[in-house]
Amino acid sequence: MEPSDLILRPVSSESALERLEKDNKLTFIVDLKANKNEIKNAVEKLYSVKVRSVNTMITTAGEKKAFVGLEKEFSAAELATRIGLM
Repeated sequence: MEPSDLILRPVSSESALERLEKDNKLTFIVDLKANKNEIKNAVEKLYSVKVRSVNTMITTAGEKKAFVGLEKEFSAAELATRIGLM
């Protein structure tokens, strides 16, 4: 599966933006079949960053949400600006 097929869209809710500032984490809606390693590789390839961690959950709407923590040398806020989230 292509990286652009795994990452469906970024999330721009209030809690996602708070997580972005506090924890250097971005939140994405991803393909239901994607695993954490696939999500990590897709984010690294699409956005040229290093991923520290990936946590996932299934929302009540039936979507898979991924919380992607970036390494300290990469700014999640800068990436969010680059992809038009902020």
